[in-house]
Amino acid sequence: MAGERRRALLELLTRPGNTRCADCGAPDPDWASYTLGVFICLSCSGIHRNIPQVSKVKSVRLDAWDEAQVEFMASHGNEAARATFESKLPPFYYRPTFSDCQLLREQWVRAKYERQEFVHVEKQEPYSTGYREGLLWKRGRDNGQFLSRKFVLTEREGALKYFNKNDAKEPKAVMKIEHLNATFQPAKMGHPHGLQVTYLKDNSTRNIFIYHEDGKEIVDWFNALRAARFHYLQVAFPGASDADLVPKLSRNYLKEGYMEKTGPKQTEGFRKRWFTMDDRRLMYFKDPLDAFARGEVFIGSKESGYTVLEGLPLSTQGHHWPHGITIVTPDRKFLFTCETESDQREWIAAFQKVVDRPMLPQEYAVEAHFKHKP
Repeated sequence: MAGERRRALLELLTRPGNTRCADCGAPDPDWASYTLGVFICLSCSGIHRNIPQVSKVKSVRLDAWDEAQVEFMASHGNEAARATFESKLPPFYYRPTFSDCQLLREQWVRAKYERQEFVHVEKQEPYSTGYREGLLWKRGRDNGQFLSRKFVLTEREGALKYFNKNDAKEPKAVMKIEHLNATFQPAKMGHPHGLQVTYLKDNSTRNIFIYHEDGKEIVDWFNALRAARFHYLQVAFPGASDADLVPKLSRNYLKEGYMEKTGPKQTEGFRKRWFTMDDRRLMYFKDPLDAFARGEVFIGSKESGYTVLEGLPLSTQGHHWPHGITIVTPDRKFLFTCETESDQREWIAAFQKVVDRPMLPQEYAVEAHFKHKP
């Protein structure tokens, strides 16, 4: 009998919707919540264990299952659960994947099953009303200390603002929603709830680093920012579908890490810098948590005369790391070195991806701005 039940469960895993984790989309889930009727991956099963009042989990292959539990799984499954627990999911709400940080995945599972935010629309108020204010810990630009600051997001004004004092009349900074991006950076910031927000100031990228001790609060802020971007883009591009706009709400960086670089004359020594590839902007910083980049390089498409080459010109000297990369632009060559071959491979792949993509009309304007930078 046990063998038959196991076979029945394994057969259920081949049905549409059940071949991927119900929560993060990882392939080949082999755990299940036998109270919710969903098949999930090992990683998400750990999150479900933290909400035992809602979800009880078992291994499909290793644990004993009784007849009623198998029948429950057969009559439910991932597609049925999605129809129930995600029936009122707003298009802007970030749906995490298996490559996202623990915080995003955990809050998604809790929002879906424990708080049932996508069944009851009124529970979406923290991120869907177009206005949000509260205190967040913000890293000081010069001393690196995190201090409590009041933040206000207002869609009406099209901005996220923060104030150095709670009763201050004037904000310390006004970040236009049009140019705003937010991405979770727990490893870089050394805090599991760390969020990096970037915006354009005088056409240069400015970083701020914030967190909240409560995981739900910072994820609500993140989704409120995405909602504000969504509503801004709906007005800016009236004919666009949700599917067109959603990928533009926030973006993770294509790649980050240390490389060495040399200057435009390629005669000075190579210096180690932290690099961030954000769409077509390659920025470099002295420290990963600097507020402003030391410099930015625009990387266009191959049609516009940009190429990525493995290695360095033969005459190059002064580098400590052995694995070189040359980026050829219409104006000059940029030389970089990586510590390991795998780093070099990953950077080349990231650059190649951008170079292979044709440029959009608005990207030509950005390129022109970079060319006229002093």
